Amino acid sequence: MHAYEFLNKVPHSKTSTTGLSMILDKGLGLNEASDLVQSAGEYIDFIKFGWGTAATFESDLVVKKNKIYHDNKILTYPGGTLLEIAIQEKKLDLFFKETSRLGFNAIEVSDGSTSLSKKIRDNVIFLAREKGFFVVSEVGKKNPLLDHKISIETRVSQIQSDISSGSNFVIIEAREAGKNIGIYDESGNIISQELDILAEIGTDKLIFEAPLKKQQVDLILKFGPQVNLGNIASTDAISLETLRTGLRGDTVGKIK
Repeated sequence: MHAYEFLNKVPHSKTSTTGLSMILDKGLGLNEASDLVQSAGEYIDFIKFGWGTAATFESDLVVKKNKIYHDNKILTYPGGTLLEIAIQEKKLDLFFKETSRLGFNAIEVSDGSTSLSKKIRDNVIFLAREKGFFVVSEVGKKNPLLDHKISIETRVSQIQSDISSGSNFVIIEAREAGKNIGIYDESGNIISQELDILAEIGTDKLIFEAPLKKQQVDLILKFGPQVNLGNIASTDAISLETLRTGLRGDTVGKIK
């Protein structure tokens, strides 16, 4: 039983497609990973080993961390940057084998730092699903100058294409800073017109990267506590849950 069980919290009931939280692991040790799942595991659905960080660890450490997360029913995957490098080096099959050996059960398909043709992107999504991985794809570029060249119509088209190709979820890129990229302006505020267009296609298959608290608040206030959010710092997992359930000043009495 949770503490203060008698208080009326806003319901945050997870389904297979809504109310999900993706947490960023930028290099947690075993004890930190264990502490994270002990305190916040029930509120975490995905953990991404950020960008190429997984390749800097001894493989035994990655395996042990993945077991900690999986024992708490959390899907894990390496950052899409590693897959992009593997594709560039024509080592995709080796990448899939190593990803499986290390205990990851999901794959992120992206071209944030490189360029992939639609044919290659679709094929990678198909192959990852065929090999038994849960697939999340990402739309957007890491470089703001390149990302700004992507129209909202192109983003929508890419989202729909990825889902048709078998992606379980599509992540809307915002990087770790959450500013001047994707649906956010230079100050990290949401560009309402673009968000509204994305909302028209439905949000159940989308994960909005929202590393900043004000972004989490705004998205929860707009879509409710069931909105899928990602790139959340490991130290903010509990904070996000309080926002979802109306236990923090920003959302108290403002959501249902």
